[in-house]
Amino acid sequence: MRNKNPIFARMDQQTAGSSGFAYQEGLSAYQQAGQQPYQAPAPTGYPTGTPTGSVYEPITDRMTLDDVVVRAGISIAVLIPFALIGWFTAPTMPWLYLGAMFVGMGLAFATIFKKQVSPPLILAYSAAQGVFLGGISYAYDQWAQGSGYEGLVSQAIIGTLVAFVVMLALYRSRLVKVDSRFKRMMMVAMVSYLVIALLSFVSALFGVGDGWGFYGVGPLGILLAVAGVGLASFSLMLDFDSIENGVRAGLPSSESWRMAFGLLVTLIWLYLEILRLLALIAVSRD
Repeated sequence: MRNKNPIFARMDQQTAGSSGFAYQEGLSAYQQAGQQPYQAPAPTGYPTGTPTGSVYEPITDRMTLDDVVVRAGISIAVLIPFALIGWFTAPTMPWLYLGAMFVGMGLAFATIFKKQVSPPLILAYSAAQGVFLGGISYAYDQWAQGSGYEGLVSQAIIGTLVAFVVMLALYRSRLVKVDSRFKRMMMVAMVSYLVIALLSFVSALFGVGDGWGFYGVGPLGILLAVAGVGLASFSLMLDFDSIENGVRAGLPSSESWRMAFGLLVTLIWLYLEILRLLALIAVSRD
């Protein structure tokens, strides 16, 4: 079962049906050697100079876990200062972070469907999403303060970090196995949640839940928000699995940018879900 994250789906296509680049390179060298006539070894001494050929030149430009971590760190480092810009401009220029949301969506789709990895495009996405996250966080924070709820944004950030660490620990310990059954369950759950979210958006246009749609309908709204946080959290495990498979298959190091991008998309989704859940809890306290 393929990963349903569209960014990592490209990785699955490259790794499916093969044993990695190193295996293919060795197989090619073996086949070539079988086609050459036998040559007796030199009577004395050993070969000198730099050996050539695929047997002596293993692939060294392969993706590692460190590569993904570094690229993800760079993307987050770009996102943070732009988030501050979105936060401080939200009171006077709310159109800026709303426009950044659509720009970020466009850059995301461009990155997903682009055949070659483009680090500048990914960093531009990080910047645009930073402005959007800063602005929407300010809006949520001000709205929650109106209900006497303090520290909404800081709690959402801490919640995102905690969820990331917990999911990573579960994945590394293999307490939760990311097998085909797990992936099928996630696919059904994510499609169902997407349908509910679209219906909620349409209902919100007609004033349901005071503009929140299904999320503003009492305990049902909080239950849906909890489901969103859970889905986003477990999606991290799908990302970890794709990264591990990519490293094992020996993907080029340039693909670490695409892996980092996919991980960033999931983290942003998780943060937004936690932010909405906390905001709904703040409203329910009134």
